[in-house]
Amino acid sequence: MPPDEDRRRHDRRSSFVRLADYSIPELRKAVITTALLAAVTALFLYMVHEVLVAIIAGVVLAIYLIPLQLWAEGHMRSRTLTAIVVIAVVIIPLVVILTYSWTEISDTAEYLNENREEVAARITEAIQRIPFGEGLEVRRGMAHWVGEAANRSTQIVEAVQETLDIVVLSIAVFLFTLFYVLTDHGRIASYAVDRIPGRYRPLADRITDNVRQVAYGALYATFLTQIVKSLIVLAMNLACDVPLAVVLAIASFFIGFLPIVGSWSIYVPVAVYLVVFRDNVVGGVLMLGIGLLANTIFISMYLRPRIAAEKSKVLNFYWMFIALVTGVYTFGLIGIIIGPILIGMLKAVFETVTGEVEFPTAGGAPG
Repeated sequence: MPPDEDRRRHDRRSSFVRLADYSIPELRKAVITTALLAAVTALFLYMVHEVLVAIIAGVVLAIYLIPLQLWAEGHMRSRTLTAIVVIAVVIIPLVVILTYSWTEISDTAEYLNENREEVAARITEAIQRIPFGEGLEVRRGMAHWVGEAANRSTQIVEAVQETLDIVVLSIAVFLFTLFYVLTDHGRIASYAVDRIPGRYRPLADRITDNVRQVAYGALYATFLTQIVKSLIVLAMNLACDVPLAVVLAIASFFIGFLPIVGSWSIYVPVAVYLVVFRDNVVGGVLMLGIGLLANTIFISMYLRPRIAAEKSKVLNFYWMFIALVTGVYTFGLIGIIIGPILIGMLKAVFETVTGEVEFPTAGGAPG
């Protein structure tokens, strides 16, 4: 074997290789390869950035549907047909719910636009019943703001229509990603494992284990708390006989995934509606208080990171809270997953480098 081959084999097995030991052709090759890889990666990310959320959502949902896929595949004997059935079972009810909610919200926005004067008059009367508000005349300005609210509602429909191409593309990418991972998850996992060099296997195993656990904990806690908050909103709506009670609860579920907005964007307007249009001050105050204390403060700020930390057994409450909050505000909707994954990866790297120093787990013991 040539001496250069012996040197390269020795360098690959060495923990440290001096830069001066590389020849000029090797350095040139490394620089060109790195630059080409960086350029292609940047172009690829730019190409898919519009549908990146759809890709991540498809991968995450597929991972949690794989057990159902394997169980159904044992009965149907066809992997492709099983994947189609599993996707249909999950997607069709979701499409029905969203279509129903969209129709009801559109009708409400149209009614608000057609009756803005009446709505403004009722709000003005309610304001004038408030102490120190008897002499205020805000009807004209209130009509303007009601009209603006109605216009914003109709603009949402127009915005969706204008971006219909990217919406359709995102849906297609989501469905095909879901189908691809469900049908080829075995080959995907084998390909990823085979490409990891043996020296990095312990680190890769630690990262994989942490990522899987924190992603499971974050998703489990997020969906569970969103369901609980939506049920609370539904119960309050039904107790106060609020119109569109089910639609508002469904909207609360989906809005809660978005940064900044949450279920408060549902229960606060409903509380105002009860006070202004129903003269139900007690119901409005109770809805505002229960929504603020239970949904926003207790469930969103405490219960969600607590459940996620206990389910993941990787991060404690504090680090999971930081991951969920900063992840959503930094990366948007996908930050629910990216935030915990980043801190989970950081913990895996830190544990591998130190060999003994670890963050405490949810139970308080090192993990």
